[in-house]
Amino acid sequence: MGILLTFVLSITSCQSNNTIPDTQNTPNTLVATEPSSLTVSAAISLKDALEEIKPLYQKEKPQVEITYNFGSSGSLWQQIEQGAPVDLFISAANKQIDDLESKQKLLTDSRKILVTNQLVLITNKNQNNVNKFEDLTKAEITKIVLGEPKSVPAGKYGEEVLKYYKILDQVKSKIIYGKDVRQILTYVETENVNAGLVYITDAKTSEKVRIAMTAPQDSHSKIVYPIAILKDSKNPDIAKTFEDFLLSNTSKTIFEKYGFGT
Repeated sequence: MGILLTFVLSITSCQSNNTIPDTQNTPNTLVATEPSSLTVSAAISLKDALEEIKPLYQKEKPQVEITYNFGSSGSLWQQIEQGAPVDLFISAANKQIDDLESKQKLLTDSRKILVTNQLVLITNKNQNNVNKFEDLTKAEITKIVLGEPKSVPAGKYGEEVLKYYKILDQVKSKIIYGKDVRQILTYVETENVNAGLVYITDAKTSEKVRIAMTAPQDSHSKIVYPIAILKDSKNPDIAKTFEDFLLSNTSKTIFEKYGFGT
């Protein structure tokens, strides 16, 4: 009898250990949302505003890690052309986005206008001999800094303004070209040049420069910042949520704080 009882208990124990638990009606409390990454290439003039917007978005989407890549629109476009893994691209002009769209590299219907901007003539705050664009022709003004027109949209807009005032040929020998608007700003801050042309949003970030004049809107092409999702994005759905957030009223308030038009 003792041997039989031991045998029965042994079988019962084995059955118990090999029982497959019923998980169909058991809530899965161990599954967590997978972290996702997003690479955003953006014109460097957007840097301060985007850095402030980032934690607000991540408060709503804590699982999303955003990596910014700032630079001139032309250099960022070139990186994308060469295969850089980018999810979202924000340019300071239509040209670069137009090119990518013509090559069918953008996600359909993802292109939007994010913000607008203004172009201003700036000098160091210690200088007062430049108060309008025509003053750039003065003999004592020897160095003017613009963005490289082929890669920096602000440089293209700047040349359009100088043509509008019919002074481009007169000042061409004085022009020094910068790789992006932040470098232009630095040249003016350090008094390495007499004047420069940047966006009003850049000028507002510095206490070392003075806005001499704002370029009339009809003196250059309209300054717009198009945004679009790349077709090769590995996280297009997440990129769409961030694009929507950038176009939201929350982000609009921050962009306006830095001087952008929305």
